[in-house]
Amino acid sequence: MQRALELAGLGRYGTHPNPRVGCVLVNEGQVVGEGWHRRAGAPHAEIEALHMAGSRARGASCYVTLEPCHHQGRTPPCDQALLAAGVRQVIAATTDPDRRVNGQAIHMLSAAGIHVETGLLEHEARTLNRGYFKRHEQQRPHVICKLAMSLDGRTAAADGNSRWISSPESRADVQQLRASSSAILVSAATVLADDPRLTVRDIDTAGRQPLRVVLDPHNRVPATARLFQQPGETLLVTSQPRSGVRTLNTGRDLGQLLQHLATHEQVNELLLEAGPHLAGVFLQEGRIDILRIYMAPCLLGPTAAPLLHLPIHSLDERIQLHIQSMRRIGPDLCLELIP
Repeated sequence: MQRALELAGLGRYGTHPNPRVGCVLVNEGQVVGEGWHRRAGAPHAEIEALHMAGSRARGASCYVTLEPCHHQGRTPPCDQALLAAGVRQVIAATTDPDRRVNGQAIHMLSAAGIHVETGLLEHEARTLNRGYFKRHEQQRPHVICKLAMSLDGRTAAADGNSRWISSPESRADVQQLRASSSAILVSAATVLADDPRLTVRDIDTAGRQPLRVVLDPHNRVPATARLFQQPGETLLVTSQPRSGVRTLNTGRDLGQLLQHLATHEQVNELLLEAGPHLAGVFLQEGRIDILRIYMAPCLLGPTAAPLLHLPIHSLDERIQLHIQSMRRIGPDLCLELIP
C-alpha cells in the first residue's frame, strides 16, 4: 500500500477534480502491475495496473489507495474491470466519499466472492486527497492560506513594496503549491497592487491551470489585468456582470462562495494568496485549514504591513495555532500551521 501511495502522489498536479489514486497488483509475492491516475479523463490507476499485469492479474491481490469507482464517467467502472480480470482480493486504503461510489464497489466485489478489506494506511490516503474528501463530505474546498513574512512578522515594507520578501527557493516551492491546487483565490487589492498572472510555471500540470478566482465586489479590476490574458479560466466574484469574463455574485458571503467553488466548480484544494485583510477575515471566520508561512531572515520594522489584520486586543483573544511542520527552504523557514 505504501508503494500505491507513492504512485498516487505522481498524479498530484494533473488529476483535478478527480482524486489521486495509485494501484499495485501482487501475485504470488511478486508485483505484476502498477498504475496511477495521471489526469482527468485518462485511465484510472486500476486500469493501468491491469494493463501492465495482463493475464497475471488473475488470482492477484489488488492494493489501491481509494475504493475502485463504481460508476460510468469519462472511463468505465473499475470495480467491473477488477472483477472481469479475476483478482482474488482488493485491499483499499479507504472508501470513496463520492455518493456514486461510497461503499457500493466494496459491496459489489464482496457479493461476487472477492475478499475486500479497507483501512490500511487510511490516514495517509485521506491526507493525499484531503481536498477531495473535504469537497464531498463538507461541500467546501480544503483551504491553504499562503503568506510570506519577515522575521518580525511583516509582509510589505512601509512604502508598500513586497517584492520579494521570500527567496527564489521559496517562490519555486509556491509554484508546486499552485500546481497541486484546483483554484487560486486573491482579492482585487492584490491584483491592483501586483498585477499577478496567477499561473503555474516550470511544472508539468498536464496542461491544466488552476482556476483563478478574484474577489472584486466593487468591480475595480481592469480588463487589462494580466490574469485575464493567461491560459485557463478566471472567475470574477463581483456584483456586476462583465463582458468576456465569467462572473459570480455571492456578495461578501465567503461560506456561499466556498460552497459554490466546491459544488459547481469542483474545487478540491483552494490556495488563498491574500493580503493581511482578506487572510485575516478567512482566519477569523474559521475558513482556513492550513496556514503556510514562508519566513525570511530579514527585519522590516514596526511601520511595515502586518501578517494579518485581526481584531485582537488581549491575550485571551489570541488565535492558537498548531505547528504541523517546519522545514528549511533556501535561506527561509517554511511553517505549516493548523488553526
